[in-house]
Amino acid sequence: QVQLVESGGGLVQAGGSLRLSCAASGSIASINYIGWYCQPTGKQRELVARITTRGGNIYSADALKGRLTISRDNAKNAVSLQMNSVTPEDTAVYYCNGNSGNAMYGFRSYWGQGNQVPVSP
Repeated sequence: QVQLVESGGGLVQAGGSLRLSCAASGSIASINYIGWYCQPTGKQRELVARITTRGGNIYSADALKGRLTISRDNAKNAVSLQMNSVTPEDTAVYYCNGNSGNAMYGFRSYWGQGNQVPVSP
């Protein structure tokens, strides 16, 4: 089992930066990657970016490249996301997501509680 606890978020002004952090606990060694999804009101949840726990490989949504920084702190079992130059279109609930397991025993997905991040004009 993996538990994900998010922090950060809150109201951000357009042109500023949003910062989120996700702390993992539980079966840390089983985690393959941790990432962030966003879900604007009335829309589907979409991947923002993720980073592997081994190797630090990063995948991010094409539309957001250039505005994102995702990083990991293995000592704290945490992953941080920073998104720069935000606009009101970035207003969404941001969810931390973790993937654990392997092909032999199966994969599992875990979700944080979600953080509402409104961006004011």
